[in-house]
Amino acid sequence: MKKINIVEVGPRDGFQNIDEYIELEDKLDIIEKLVLSGIKDIQHTSFVSPKAVPQMKDAKELTELSLEKFPNVNFSALVPNYKGVEIADSLGLKHVAYVVSLSESHNKANINKTHEQSLEEFTRIKNDFPDMNITLDLSTTFGCPFEGKKNTDKILNFIKPYIDLGIKDLNLCDTIGVANPEEIKNIINMVKNEHPSIELQIHIHDTRNMGVVNTYTAILEGVSKIQSTLGGLGGCPFAPGASGNLSTEDMVYMLNDMNYDTGIDFDVLKEAALKQLKLIPQGNYSGHHQFIKTKQNDNQGS
Repeated sequence: MKKINIVEVGPRDGFQNIDEYIELEDKLDIIEKLVLSGIKDIQHTSFVSPKAVPQMKDAKELTELSLEKFPNVNFSALVPNYKGVEIADSLGLKHVAYVVSLSESHNKANINKTHEQSLEEFTRIKNDFPDMNITLDLSTTFGCPFEGKKNTDKILNFIKPYIDLGIKDLNLCDTIGVANPEEIKNIINMVKNEHPSIELQIHIHDTRNMGVVNTYTAILEGVSKIQSTLGGLGGCPFAPGASGNLSTEDMVYMLNDMNYDTGIDFDVLKEAALKQLKLIPQGNYSGHHQFIKTKQNDNQGS
Protein backbone atom coordinates (compact mmCIF):
# COMPACT_ATOMS: atom_id res chain seq x y z
CA MET A 1 0.00 0.00 0.00
CA LYS A 2 1.52 3.32 -1.08
CA LYS A 3 1.75 6.06 1.53
CA ILE A 4 0.50 9.52 0.51
CA ASN A 5 1.20 12.47 2.78
CA ILE A 6 -1.61 15.04 2.65
CA VAL A 7 -0.39 18.53 3.53
CA GLU A 8 -3.40 20.55 4.66
CA VAL A 9 -2.91 24.21 3.72
CA GLY A 10 -6.47 25.39 4.35
CA PRO A 11 -5.75 27.45 7.48
CA ARG A 12 -3.35 29.48 5.35
CA ASP A 13 -4.24 29.27 1.66
CA GLY A 14 -7.93 28.69 2.32
CA PHE A 15 -8.54 31.29 5.01
CA GLN A 16 -6.47 34.07 3.42
CA ASN A 17 -9.17 34.79 0.84
CA ILE A 18 -11.99 35.15 3.38
CA ASP A 19 -12.75 38.82 3.90
CA GLU A 20 -14.44 38.51 7.29
CA TYR A 21 -11.97 37.74 10.05
CA ILE A 22 -12.17 34.17 11.35
CA GLU A 23 -11.79 34.21 15.11
CA LEU A 24 -8.64 32.64 16.52
CA GLU A 25 -10.59 30.11 18.56
CA ASP A 26 -12.46 29.01 15.44
CA LYS A 27 -9.21 28.55 13.53
CA LEU A 28 -7.85 26.43 16.37
CA ASP A 29 -11.06 24.40 16.48
CA ILE A 30 -10.80 23.55 12.78
CA ILE A 31 -7.10 22.72 13.15
CA GLU A 32 -7.95 20.42 16.05
CA LYS A 33 -10.53 18.57 13.96
CA LEU A 34 -7.99 18.21 11.14
CA VAL A 35 -5.51 16.73 13.60
CA LEU A 36 -8.14 14.34 14.97
CA SER A 37 -8.76 13.09 11.43
CA GLY A 38 -5.13 12.00 11.23
CA ILE A 39 -3.54 14.88 9.32
CA LYS A 40 0.03 15.35 10.51
CA ASP A 41 1.21 18.14 8.20
CA ILE A 42 -0.52 21.54 8.35
CA GLN A 43 0.43 24.89 6.86
CA HIS A 44 -1.44 27.01 9.36
CA THR A 45 -0.55 30.62 8.51
CA SER A 46 1.73 33.02 6.69
CA PHE A 47 3.99 35.69 8.09
CA VAL A 48 3.02 38.57 5.86
CA SER A 49 1.87 42.14 6.37
CA PRO A 50 -1.66 42.20 7.80
CA LYS A 51 -2.29 45.15 5.52
CA ALA A 52 -1.77 42.88 2.53
CA VAL A 53 -3.53 39.82 4.00
CA PRO A 54 -5.70 40.89 6.97
CA GLN A 55 -6.76 37.33 7.79
CA MET A 56 -3.19 36.55 8.86
CA LYS A 57 -3.03 39.26 11.54
CA ASP A 58 -3.05 36.58 14.27
CA ALA A 59 -0.16 34.59 12.75
CA LYS A 60 2.12 34.83 15.80
CA GLU A 61 -0.54 33.92 18.35
CA LEU A 62 -1.92 31.10 16.20
CA THR A 63 1.57 29.68 15.81
CA GLU A 64 2.30 29.76 19.54
CA LEU A 65 -1.00 28.11 20.44
CA SER A 66 -0.80 25.50 17.69
CA LEU A 67 2.72 24.43 18.63
CA GLU A 68 1.72 24.19 22.28
CA LYS A 69 -1.57 22.36 21.73
CA PHE A 70 -0.49 19.96 18.97
CA PRO A 71 3.19 19.10 19.56
CA ASN A 72 3.13 16.04 17.29
CA VAL A 73 1.99 17.93 14.19
CA ASN A 74 4.40 19.31 11.61
CA PHE A 75 3.28 22.92 11.33
CA SER A 76 4.67 25.21 8.66
CA ALA A 77 4.11 28.78 7.56
CA LEU A 78 4.43 30.50 4.22
CA VAL A 79 7.04 33.26 4.17
CA PRO A 80 7.86 35.72 1.38
CA ASN A 81 10.95 37.29 2.90
CA TYR A 82 13.68 37.36 5.55
CA LYS A 83 11.45 38.95 8.17
CA GLY A 84 8.95 36.10 7.86
CA VAL A 85 11.64 33.50 8.54
CA GLU A 86 12.95 35.58 11.42
CA ILE A 87 9.50 35.59 13.04
CA ALA A 88 9.02 31.87 12.46
CA ASP A 89 12.37 31.10 14.05
CA SER A 90 11.66 33.30 17.07
CA LEU A 91 8.42 31.37 17.69
CA GLY A 92 10.10 27.99 17.49
CA LEU A 93 8.64 27.02 14.12
CA LYS A 94 11.00 24.63 12.33
CA HIS A 95 9.51 24.54 8.83
CA VAL A 96 8.63 27.32 6.39
CA ALA A 97 7.69 27.56 2.74
CA TYR A 98 9.58 30.27 0.89
CA VAL A 99 7.44 31.44 -1.99
CA VAL A 100 8.79 32.69 -5.30
CA SER A 101 7.07 32.82 -8.68
CA LEU A 102 8.43 31.45 -11.93
CA SER A 103 6.76 34.46 -13.52
CA GLU A 104 8.48 37.72 -12.61
CA SER A 105 5.25 39.66 -13.13
CA HIS A 106 3.49 37.51 -10.54
CA ASN A 107 6.51 37.65 -8.24
CA LYS A 108 6.21 41.43 -8.20
CA ALA A 109 2.43 41.32 -7.70
CA ASN A 110 2.57 38.62 -5.03
CA ILE A 111 5.60 39.57 -2.92
CA ASN A 112 6.79 42.86 -4.48
CA LYS A 113 10.19 41.52 -5.51
CA THR A 114 12.12 40.88 -8.68
CA HIS A 115 13.58 37.42 -9.21
CA GLU A 116 17.01 38.74 -8.35
CA GLN A 117 15.75 40.23 -5.08
CA SER A 118 14.02 36.98 -4.10
CA LEU A 119 17.20 34.99 -4.67
CA GLU A 120 19.30 37.53 -2.75
CA GLU A 121 16.89 37.37 0.18
CA PHE A 122 16.90 33.58 0.13
CA THR A 123 20.70 33.59 0.24
CA ARG A 124 20.57 35.71 3.41
CA ILE A 125 18.00 33.37 4.92
CA LYS A 126 20.10 30.26 4.30
CA ASN A 127 23.16 31.95 5.75
CA ASP A 128 21.42 33.18 8.90
CA PHE A 129 19.00 30.28 9.52
CA PRO A 130 20.91 27.15 8.47
CA ASP A 131 18.77 24.84 10.62
CA MET A 132 15.41 26.00 9.26
CA ASN A 133 13.66 23.42 7.08
CA ILE A 134 12.66 25.29 3.93
CA THR A 135 10.41 24.17 1.10
CA LEU A 136 10.64 26.23 -2.07
CA ASP A 137 7.12 27.03 -3.25
CA LEU A 138 7.41 27.66 -6.98
CA SER A 139 4.27 29.62 -7.83
CA THR A 140 2.96 29.88 -11.40
CA THR A 141 4.90 26.74 -12.37
CA PHE A 142 2.28 25.88 -14.97
CA GLY A 143 1.04 29.33 -15.95
CA CYS A 144 0.73 32.97 -14.94
CA PRO A 145 -2.30 35.31 -15.04
CA PHE A 146 -0.09 38.03 -16.52
CA GLU A 147 2.40 36.19 -18.73
CA GLY A 148 0.56 33.01 -19.73
CA LYS A 149 2.34 29.67 -19.89
CA LYS A 150 6.12 29.67 -19.73
CA ASN A 151 8.73 27.66 -21.56
CA THR A 152 9.17 24.67 -19.28
CA ASP A 153 12.94 24.69 -19.86
CA LYS A 154 13.00 27.88 -17.78
CA ILE A 155 12.07 25.89 -14.69
CA LEU A 156 15.38 24.02 -14.49
CA ASN A 157 17.46 27.19 -14.87
CA PHE A 158 15.29 28.98 -12.34
CA ILE A 159 15.46 26.41 -9.54
CA LYS A 160 19.16 25.56 -9.92
CA PRO A 161 20.58 28.40 -7.77
CA TYR A 162 18.07 27.57 -5.01
CA ILE A 163 19.07 23.91 -5.12
CA ASP A 164 22.74 24.93 -5.09
CA LEU A 165 21.98 26.89 -1.90
CA GLY A 166 20.53 23.82 -0.23
CA ILE A 167 16.86 23.47 -1.18
CA LYS A 168 15.83 19.81 -0.89
CA ASP A 169 12.04 20.20 -1.06
CA LEU A 170 10.32 21.76 -4.07
CA ASN A 171 6.60 22.43 -4.31
CA LEU A 172 5.29 22.78 -7.88
CA CYS A 173 2.29 25.11 -7.71
CA ASP A 174 -0.45 25.49 -10.30
CA THR A 175 -1.40 28.90 -8.98
CA ILE A 176 -4.25 29.64 -11.39
CA GLY A 177 -5.30 26.10 -12.23
CA VAL A 178 -4.31 25.91 -15.90
CA ALA A 179 -2.29 22.68 -15.90
CA ASN A 180 -3.29 19.45 -17.60
CA PRO A 181 -2.13 15.89 -16.80
CA GLU A 182 0.40 15.79 -19.65
CA GLU A 183 2.07 18.97 -18.40
CA ILE A 184 2.10 17.66 -14.85
CA LYS A 185 3.76 14.45 -16.01
CA ASN A 186 6.34 16.18 -18.23
CA ILE A 187 7.43 18.81 -15.71
CA ILE A 188 7.70 16.34 -12.83
CA ASN A 189 9.85 13.99 -14.89
CA MET A 190 11.98 16.84 -16.21
CA VAL A 191 12.76 18.01 -12.66
CA LYS A 192 13.30 14.47 -11.34
CA ASN A 193 15.69 13.62 -14.15
CA GLU A 194 17.77 16.73 -13.54
CA HIS A 195 17.56 16.67 -9.73
CA PRO A 196 16.78 13.10 -8.61
CA SER A 197 17.43 13.80 -4.93
CA ILE A 198 14.83 16.60 -4.70
CA GLU A 199 11.60 15.74 -2.87
CA LEU A 200 8.69 17.05 -4.91
CA GLN A 201 5.32 18.27 -3.70
CA ILE A 202 2.35 19.36 -5.79
CA HIS A 203 -0.16 22.15 -5.15
CA ILE A 204 -3.02 22.33 -7.62
CA HIS A 205 -5.75 24.95 -7.80
CA ASP A 206 -9.09 23.58 -8.95
CA THR A 207 -10.08 26.47 -11.24
CA ARG A 208 -11.16 24.18 -14.07
CA ASN A 209 -12.14 21.14 -12.01
CA MET A 210 -8.81 19.50 -12.82
CA GLY A 211 -7.51 19.34 -9.26
CA VAL A 212 -8.09 15.66 -8.58
CA VAL A 213 -6.93 14.35 -11.96
CA ASN A 214 -3.82 16.55 -12.03
CA THR A 215 -2.88 15.62 -8.48
CA TYR A 216 -3.45 11.94 -9.14
CA THR A 217 -1.23 12.23 -12.23
CA ALA A 218 1.51 13.60 -9.97
CA ILE A 219 1.04 10.63 -7.63
CA LEU A 220 1.40 8.21 -10.56
CA GLU A 221 4.67 9.97 -11.41
CA GLY A 222 6.03 9.31 -7.93
CA VAL A 223 5.01 12.40 -5.94
CA SER A 224 3.89 11.28 -2.48
CA LYS A 225 3.34 14.65 -0.79
CA ILE A 226 0.33 16.63 -1.99
CA GLN A 227 -1.26 19.85 -0.80
CA SER A 228 -4.98 20.56 -0.51
CA THR A 229 -7.48 22.59 1.50
CA LEU A 230 -10.50 21.59 3.51
CA GLY A 231 -13.61 22.44 1.52
CA GLY A 232 -11.51 23.50 -1.46
CA LEU A 233 -11.16 26.99 0.00
CA GLY A 234 -8.64 29.45 -1.30
CA GLY A 235 -6.94 30.91 -4.31
CA CYS A 236 -4.13 33.41 -4.64
CA PRO A 237 -5.36 36.95 -3.79
CA PHE A 238 -2.70 38.38 -6.11
CA ALA A 239 -3.51 36.22 -9.15
CA PRO A 240 -6.63 37.30 -11.03
CA GLY A 241 -8.81 34.32 -11.89
CA ALA A 242 -7.36 31.96 -9.31
CA SER A 243 -10.24 30.16 -7.65
CA GLY A 244 -10.26 27.48 -4.96
CA ASN A 245 -7.81 24.70 -4.26
CA LEU A 246 -8.03 20.96 -4.49
CA SER A 247 -10.52 19.77 -1.86
CA THR A 248 -8.88 17.69 0.87
CA GLU A 249 -11.99 15.62 1.47
CA ASP A 250 -12.46 14.87 -2.24
CA MET A 251 -8.85 13.71 -2.57
CA VAL A 252 -8.88 11.67 0.64
CA TYR A 253 -12.15 10.02 -0.30
CA MET A 254 -10.71 8.88 -3.62
CA LEU A 255 -7.32 7.78 -2.29
CA ASN A 256 -8.79 5.86 0.65
CA ASP A 257 -11.21 4.14 -1.70
CA MET A 258 -8.27 3.14 -3.93
CA ASN A 259 -6.45 1.67 -0.91
CA TYR A 260 -3.74 4.30 -0.70
CA ASP A 261 -2.49 4.88 2.83
CA THR A 262 -3.36 8.48 3.76
CA GLY A 263 -3.63 7.83 7.49
CA ILE A 264 -6.77 9.98 7.49
CA ASP A 265 -10.20 8.99 8.79
CA PHE A 266 -12.61 10.33 6.18
CA ASP A 267 -15.59 10.45 8.54
CA VAL A 268 -13.68 12.63 11.01
CA LEU A 269 -12.43 14.78 8.14
CA LYS A 270 -16.03 15.17 7.01
CA GLU A 271 -16.94 16.52 10.45
CA ALA A 272 -14.13 19.06 10.14
CA ALA A 273 -15.54 20.14 6.79
CA LEU A 274 -19.03 20.45 8.28
CA LYS A 275 -17.68 22.62 11.09
CA GLN A 276 -15.88 24.80 8.57
CA LEU A 277 -18.98 25.02 6.37
CA LYS A 278 -20.96 26.49 9.26
CA LEU A 279 -18.27 29.11 9.80
CA ILE A 280 -17.34 29.76 6.18
CA PRO A 281 -20.12 28.94 3.72
CA GLN A 282 -18.05 30.23 0.76
CA GLY A 283 -16.23 26.89 0.34
CA ASN A 284 -16.37 24.77 -2.79
CA TYR A 285 -17.49 21.57 -0.99
CA SER A 286 -17.65 19.89 -4.36
CA GLY A 287 -18.21 16.40 -5.70
CA HIS A 288 -19.40 13.73 -3.27
CA HIS A 289 -19.25 16.25 -0.46
CA GLN A 290 -22.27 18.14 -1.78
CA PHE A 291 -24.45 15.97 0.47
CA ILE A 292 -23.13 17.87 3.49
CA LYS A 293 -24.71 21.09 2.21
CA THR A 294 -27.93 19.22 1.43
CA LYS A 295 -28.01 17.71 4.90
CA GLN A 296 -27.44 21.07 6.51
CA ASN A 297 -30.26 22.65 4.50
CA ASP A 298 -32.61 19.79 5.45
CA ASN A 299 -31.89 20.43 9.12
CA GLN A 300 -33.04 24.02 8.77
CA GLY A 301 -36.63 22.85 8.23
CA SER A 302 -39.11 24.05 5.67
